[in-house]
Amino acid sequence: MPGMPVAHISWAIADNADRKPCDQWLIDTFGAEVVYEMLMTPEAEKMGLDREETLMMIGDTMVIPIAPAPSGPAADAPTGQMLRRNAGSMRWLGLALKVADLKAAAAWFQAKGFTLHFDPGMEKIYFLVGRKQALGVRLEILATDLPNDPRQKPGWNPSRWRDDHPLGIEGLQSIGVSAATFAAARECFGDKLELTELGQRDLPGEEADCVAFDLGDTVIEAMVPKGDDSVLSWHVNNVQGIYCLTFKVKSAAAAEAYLKAKGHELVGDVSTRFGIHPREAHERMIFFTEHDVPGYPPLGSKLLEPAQFPVVA
Repeated sequence: MPGMPVAHISWAIADNADRKPCDQWLIDTFGAEVVYEMLMTPEAEKMGLDREETLMMIGDTMVIPIAPAPSGPAADAPTGQMLRRNAGSMRWLGLALKVADLKAAAAWFQAKGFTLHFDPGMEKIYFLVGRKQALGVRLEILATDLPNDPRQKPGWNPSRWRDDHPLGIEGLQSIGVSAATFAAARECFGDKLELTELGQRDLPGEEADCVAFDLGDTVIEAMVPKGDDSVLSWHVNNVQGIYCLTFKVKSAAAAEAYLKAKGHELVGDVSTRFGIHPREAHERMIFFTEHDVPGYPPLGSKLLEPAQFPVVA
C-alpha cells in the first residue's frame, strides 16, 4: 500500500458537555491551536450526523475530540450512536488517512478484502473501514481537505511547538496499537495493508515488544504485551485499537519539568519514554521521548503528498 499521510487522529466523547473541557485541556497542556469547530446545523441534522467537534493542531498533527450533538440521542442519528458506542477509557476513535483518488483507493481496499462503509452524502469525500477489520483501528480514508487545515496553506510552520512551547514537541513519532501477537500485527498491517515493516524492538517504558510499520509520515507500532497483568494486556483484551500516541520532544527533561509544574502525574521513564497518566489526560495515553528511532521516517506531515493508488482491474 502507498504511504498514507495522517489527516487527523480522533477520539469519541460520550457527552458533549465534556468536549469543551477536553479541548481546553489540549490548549492548556499542549498549546493546541483551534483551526475549526464543527457544530450542529440544520443541514447537518438532516444528514443525521449528530455530532460536534473541534479540529485542533499540535504541531503537524491534527487531533479531534468528537461528541454527540447536545440535543441528545436520536434513533435516526447514526453518527451520534457510533460515538456513544466508541467512547470509553483508553479508546481512541481512529485515524483519517489522506489519499489522492477516493475511487482508486476504494477499489484497492476492496480488492484486499476490506468491507467499506460510505456515509450517505459523503461518497466522494471519504469511506470507512470498521475497527474489527484493522486490529481495532477505525480507518477513515479521506480524499478532500479538512476545513481550514493550516497544513494546506503556504507558509505553514509548526516549529513554534518545538521552539516556543515548554513541551518542545518536534513531531508525532508513532501511533501505538495494541496487538495480541506479532503474527496478527503482520497479517493486518504487513500482509493486508501492505505497510513496510521497519523492524521489531523492545519498547521502553512498557512491558512490551513492538513491530513497527511505516504509515507514510509516522509509524504504527504494534505493541505486544510481555505479560498478562499490564495495562497494555488489558487493552488488548478489552479495548483494542490505538493504545497511545508518542511525540518526539526536544528535551525530555524540560518536558517533564513543565508537566510536573502543571501538577500532572507521570508514568514511564524520562530517560526513555514517559507520559501523562491517562486519568489526567481524558482517559487517553500520550507519551513523550527525546530519542530518535533508527529507520523511522523523518518527523513532519506529508499531507501535501496524498497516497496514489494504482487502478485495480
